[in-house]
Amino acid sequence: MYLNLKLQLWKTGLRQNQLARMLGIDETALSKIMNGFREPTDALREKIAAALECDPAWLFARQDQSTPQQRSQPDAS
Repeated sequence: MYLNLKLQLWKTGLRQNQLARMLGIDETALSKIMNGFREPTDALREKIAAALECDPAWLFARQDQSTPQQRSQPDAS
């Protein structure tokens, strides 16, 4: 998942469908990229970064989605 991409999209005030139209791609394809189900080409990364006015390396930095382990509860005995 590309959280920085989602954050930058929010900061710009654009909606996902607007960005997809600007890029000339299908909104479903953009959704898959944003959620980490599809890898964009280098050219598309550059195009998205230019549209959102930010660095592509930062924009496409992967975020770990693992959930933190639950703390063990002390024994009641």
